[in-house]
Amino acid sequence: MNKNSSNNISLAQFVISKREELNFTRQDLADKSGLSLEEINSIEQGFDLFLSAMVRQKLAKGLKTDNKEVKKHEQKTDFNLVKKSKMQEIRELILLNSNNPNFEIRCPVCNSKLITRIAKLYDLEDNLVLHPKAKCSKCPFQLNEN
Repeated sequence: MNKNSSNNISLAQFVISKREELNFTRQDLADKSGLSLEEINSIEQGFDLFLSAMVRQKLAKGLKTDNKEVKKHEQKTDFNLVKKSKMQEIRELILLNSNNPNFEIRCPVCNSKLITRIAKLYDLEDNLVLHPKAKCSKCPFQLNEN
């Protein structure tokens, strides 16, 4: 793999290239990394653009490389592009639907399901203050405090 172009390839392309360089099948990589064949397939097919630290570490081990090398091929997203109005809309939706067990909201970045909760805090005067929280189930998006 050419060093100059290696930074510009996707995670899927990197994993496939590295796996083939090691002469591994997908099953070989699954076995060497301790990940399931389904996880390897999902990564190589481009469905996983971001990895958890644990998956990244296992994948790096299976590919005989380090975490940083894998991470640099994950999709980089500027979460500041999510408008404050959209963040506020998500907060309000979480608060309005807190008692609805079927409530589901999608990530404004990757459209995966957001994991939501409401933190119950108290101010200096002992008044209950509700803080909606959300993080994406796939990408690093989190509802910011602003």
